[in-house]
Amino acid sequence: MHWYWKSYSSSNTFPRSELYGLTSQIRRAALSIPANICEGCGRNTDNEFVRFLHIALGSAHETEYLLQLSCELGFLNEEIYRSLDRKVNELKKKLYHLEQKIGK
Repeated sequence: MHWYWKSYSSSNTFPRSELYGLTSQIRRAALSIPANICEGCGRNTDNEFVRFLHIALGSAHETEYLLQLSCELGFLNEEIYRSLDRKVNELKKKLYHLEQKIGK
């Protein structure tokens, strides 16, 4: 299971009161990352692809923050949080390097 699906599914345990708040935000941000990468791959130019990589990177930053907040609020287990945080940071590095390589 990819980490972004784990981020998505981990929000299933959040309080019902967060369904339209934090739960929805994490799901949207986590799934936006691969969706923007895929959309960028289908574009005609490297510049357009880089633009979508940049959007995916922004969603990765947002996901990172939302996972941290979820842990601090006690909605997310510390061990799961650390694992997801490590993976989102690995992806951020890869996206940044790919963005730099294609953008040159």
